[in-house]
Amino acid sequence: MSTKKEQKRQALLQAALELFAENGFNGASTALIAKRAGVASGTLFFHFRNKEELIHCLFAEVREKIDLEVLKDVPADLPIRERLSRMLSNLLRYFLTHPAQFKFAEQYHFSPLNKQGQGFREENQTFHALLLQAREQQIIKDIPLLCLEAVAFGPISSLAKEHANRGTPVDDEMVRVTIASCWDALKR
Repeated sequence: MSTKKEQKRQALLQAALELFAENGFNGASTALIAKRAGVASGTLFFHFRNKEELIHCLFAEVREKIDLEVLKDVPADLPIRERLSRMLSNLLRYFLTHPAQFKFAEQYHFSPLNKQGQGFREENQTFHALLLQAREQQIIKDIPLLCLEAVAFGPISSLAKEHANRGTPVDDEMVRVTIASCWDALKR
């Protein structure tokens, strides 16, 4: 793709991200997305077959960024507790600095568009493996994986929602306490 075409595609993805975060999937028409991107309405359909494809492409890009950030500075030789804590902290910090991406990713994750439960592939695989390993080693509670995820991600999601939706300031101490609380809820 030429640079100009790629710039238009990226402008459409950015406009879609902003509008989906502001108005939800149903509140962001393709015409509104094109207008926000500063391109003609037909340009959107040159890059994406339809709005659903646009949403899936946007999620793939957002997911890739989140996955990379979550796994940053988490070497495999760290103890399980430290790896889990770093991953959770990275996730929360990413959501706090990218509230539109958080709002969009959460919408996608819980929408019918997420048919296969794709969610966050690499990050989830690594996180699931760590939770299962920790549970097997009796480091954390022996409860179903879905419950472990709810305990780990619930406080992170809640704090990220407060920040994204209400502009609630979140400082480093709040992040530290939240991650420590997640661990306290997981451990035996």
